[in-house]
Order: sequence, then structure tokens, then C-alpha cells
Amino acid sequence: MGDVFDNKILLVTGGTGSFGHAVTRRFLHTGIKEIRILSRDEKKQDDMRKEFDDEKLKFYIGDVRDYNSIVNAFKGVDYVFSAAALKQVPSCEFYPLEATKTNVLGSDNVITACVNNHVKNAVFLSTDKAAYPINAMGITKALMEKNVIARSRQLLEGDTVLCLTRYGNVMASRGSVIPLFLDQIKAGKPITITNPDMTRFMMTLDDAVDLVMFAFQHAHQGDLFVQKAPAATIDTLAKAVIELTGSKTGIQNIGTRHGEKLYETLVTSEEMVRAEDMGNFFRIAADNRDLNYDKYFSKGEPKMDQIDTYNSHNTTRLDVEGMKKLLKKLSLFGGSCLS
Repeated sequence: MGDVFDNKILLVTGGTGSFGHAVTRRFLHTGIKEIRILSRDEKKQDDMRKEFDDEKLKFYIGDVRDYNSIVNAFKGVDYVFSAAALKQVPSCEFYPLEATKTNVLGSDNVITACVNNHVKNAVFLSTDKAAYPINAMGITKALMEKNVIARSRQLLEGDTVLCLTRYGNVMASRGSVIPLFLDQIKAGKPITITNPDMTRFMMTLDDAVDLVMFAFQHAHQGDLFVQKAPAATIDTLAKAVIELTGSKTGIQNIGTRHGEKLYETLVTSEEMVRAEDMGNFFRIAADNRDLNYDKYFSKGEPKMDQIDTYNSHNTTRLDVEGMKKLLKKLSLFGGSCLS
């Protein structure tokens, strides 16, 4: 991994978030020439600058919604990890056009900046909520995926390679319930959950970076990569956190929030038809047929109802002990994994 990035410049959009911190920790002490953090929040940039205090780390203020504010940050860049997003589900439900501006139009601006500046490879981070989306966050991320694939079809050999990663809940990241649970325990309040039977994939930030690295190393134009991951019910997660902290607090069910799903799908049945099993990962190649449908009419497809999705209800299910073991990897619980 290090050799590929030696003397190269990496840019991370939305780089002051959890993923940007994880990437910075992973690469800062390798042979990489420079890591550029592109975001719109100068306070978070200043905090990150002080935290790492390293000359390899450069900061650019810009908003992916505004092409002119970001394009200069891409000059001389070799690789891009695009993590800029509006991803809080309830917020996106109330402001769907704002989610569209960032997740769809913003990612398209990143593509254009990559192509115009001859970036070698760009990985766009998506979410399990983009598979069979029912909420505005998932819908805008699904449209981002469609646009990345559509733009990839228009590129020539030697142009920027565009690919996608799709992953589920990243434990202890911004938006994860784990820090909320810990704050509630610290305040002596009961842990609040929305539906005890709700399942979510469980990944560490290190896993998320591994997925992006795998995509970077194996991607062809328009590929989508998914990492296999275990899942747990929210009730199991809450009980595991309570036991690990030694708390006597209870669990309170507050009801489902706006836009929440009972379980998350990482790979749809339509995608599973053409998914390549690569061990710990699935690779879903882009459907590169053109609009001349009659050429393909006689080929047909396997019946979709015979192929299951890959989702948080049918993947490996963690019990409380298994969940505790995974949580212990996080720095929040004394482990070495990023959180």
C-alpha cells in the first residue's frame, strides 16, 4: 500500500470528518508526499491542524456545491477519496434539496474537478442506505452512485478511474449511536433506542479505510465495492455498551425516527446477479450496456426472486458477547482501532 502512495498527493473531500481523520492517521507516517483536506469548516480544519501538527497535511477551504471554490485544490493531485456528504437521515428528510445539492451536485463537481486536473483515481464513499432507498439521504446517495457510474462511461482510457464504495454503520463515527449511548450513561440517563429489533452492519473506521484501499487497488471504471461485515440488533448493541461500561442504566424505546429502516441492504438482488465474490468483499461491475436494448433482449436475466440481497438481517449476526468483543477494538473502549 505504501509504495503506491509514495511521493503522491492524496485529497480527501469532507476530510475533517471521521473518515478524513482515519485516512490521515493511516497515511501520515508513510512515504506519501501530501494529504490535502478539503472542507468548508475552518474551525474543524484548525482543530485538525493542531491535532496532527504535520507539514504533510494541507488544508483547503471550499464547498463541493461550488465548483469554483474547490477546483484549485485538485491541482497536482494523484488520488481522491470523496467523503463530503450530508448524511444525517432526519436532517435530510427535512431538507432534501440541501442533501441533493451536496450529495448529488457536489459529487458531480468533484468528478469534474478530478477529470479536468487529470487525477488518476477517485473513490466516492456511499452508504447502505443507497440500496433500496426510502429516505432522502439514501435517495441522494443512490443518485450519486448512478451519476458516478454514468460519468465513468463517458471517460476514455487514461482518464480518471471513478469507483464507489458502499458501507454500513461505522462504529463511533459522526452519526453513530455509540457516542450518544456513552453520553447518556455518563449523564445517568437510560439509553434510548428506536426499535430493539432494528439491525445495522457493524464496521470500525479501520474497516472503512480498508474498503476504500481495496477499491483503490482493484477498481475498474465504474466499479462498486462492498465489504462483508457482521450485524447486530440495536438492543444487542445497547446491552453490550452497558455491560462494557459496568453501568446499571436501563434501555428506553422511543420509537422509530424519520426515515429509519428496520434493516439495511448493502447489495441488492439486482446487483448480486453480477456481483463478484472477492473473499471479504463484493465487486459489482458497472452495467455498461448502452441504450440499444434490442441487442440484449434475448439474453434475459436470472430470476431476481431466486437471488437474495446481502443485508443486515441475513449476514453474520453478533450476540452480546460478540458485540462486546468488536467494541473492545475501539479506542473508546481501550482498543487500538480508530474512533
